[in-house]
Amino acid sequence: MNWKRALLAACILISWAGTVLGQSQSKPNRPEDVGFSSERLARLGAFFQGEIDKKTIPGAILLVSREGKLAYLKALGYQDREKSIPMKPEAIFRIASMTKPITSAAMMMLAEEGKIDLIAPVSQYLPEFKDVKVGVEKAEPNTGKPALSLEDAQRQMTVQDLLRHTSGLVYGPFGNSLVHQAYNQANLFDNKQTLAEFVTKLSKLPLAHQPGKVWEYGMSTDVLGRIVEVVSGMPLDQFFERRITSPLGMHDTGFYLSAAQAPRLAELQVDPATGKRPGASSAENLMKENQRWFSGGGGLLSTASDYSRFCQMLLNGGELNGVRLLSPKTIAVMTADQLPPGILRSGFEDMAPTLEMGQSFGLGFAVRTDVGYSPLSGSVGYYFWAGAYGTYFWIDPQAKMFAVMMVQMPFPQSGPYRRAFRELVYGALEH
Repeated sequence: MNWKRALLAACILISWAGTVLGQSQSKPNRPEDVGFSSERLARLGAFFQGEIDKKTIPGAILLVSREGKLAYLKALGYQDREKSIPMKPEAIFRIASMTKPITSAAMMMLAEEGKIDLIAPVSQYLPEFKDVKVGVEKAEPNTGKPALSLEDAQRQMTVQDLLRHTSGLVYGPFGNSLVHQAYNQANLFDNKQTLAEFVTKLSKLPLAHQPGKVWEYGMSTDVLGRIVEVVSGMPLDQFFERRITSPLGMHDTGFYLSAAQAPRLAELQVDPATGKRPGASSAENLMKENQRWFSGGGGLLSTASDYSRFCQMLLNGGELNGVRLLSPKTIAVMTADQLPPGILRSGFEDMAPTLEMGQSFGLGFAVRTDVGYSPLSGSVGYYFWAGAYGTYFWIDPQAKMFAVMMVQMPFPQSGPYRRAFRELVYGALEH
């Protein structure tokens, strides 16, 4: 009977693969039909299965598409290792900062409708930010210890600054300055707050940098989410559902789980050093009744198939299956280098939008600006981002392809898997 179950499982996987993107893609007879080597693509599964067997990751879903066709799809390992639940293609993942491109797309949709002025001050939509100060550390004369001095902003932060992370807003845990410490003390990640309450709280804190002077990753996209609410007149979760996820057929993407979805949530595995799972919201805490803060910077849940629909829409120039969210010209602006010359930049490993990595930042994504400098494969114009729990995607317009990696693991450990996924996919591309 085991062979019958195996055959049934294989048929289900093949059926799902063929319909993963509805009418937008169909599974090719062979990866070679879209320029891949089947033999080389098999290295993907071998690599990730090896890591699962070594218990460094619990499981993964890997998806590669080219020319509108699904070239590779594999569900490996465990959705929940401790409960021995195998990974399934329909597993739901905490995609964290892969929420940011969706929030950025929402902003650009409103800009296309004339409802958002992208170079307007943020205070035009959120008056709380009109007189926000900049925090500067200065040594106290008597003790020599650093103290926070508040200075006027040389100019107000703009909507563009939020989109490209030059607003001066930061993430508290990503630094040790007195401003970062103030962010940590303000409990800005409180799931019990609304976006309006979050913005009020954040606006009372100083900026870490003068607007437009420094690229530093931070809470800018959460502020964008509140602007979407104010301009559209609806909560962010409703805007996403009505304007983006439902039209694109992304029915498993949202800020919370239904009772039917909860058993499909993928889990981080227990850390053997501590005997505990790394911190992540449980399925119970992700139920609708427990969610008030719809984090435009990191709150969404999604599946590999859902996020691939979003990627295909972007790769198509803003359209999927007859549904147009954005114009091709808007996508071109979003994926262009938006950082002015000479701006200070920081970053993390292959994610850094630095000249040394041949990368910069657009409006919602990191973008590749040079085929050199970075040792990693990818075309000029390639754009990408990742999430705090290990999820990752990239879109390469020159190669007419995109890829999605869904895993659940602590971000500091995820870099080697991002880079391996990228190199293994490009290494299988023959033309």
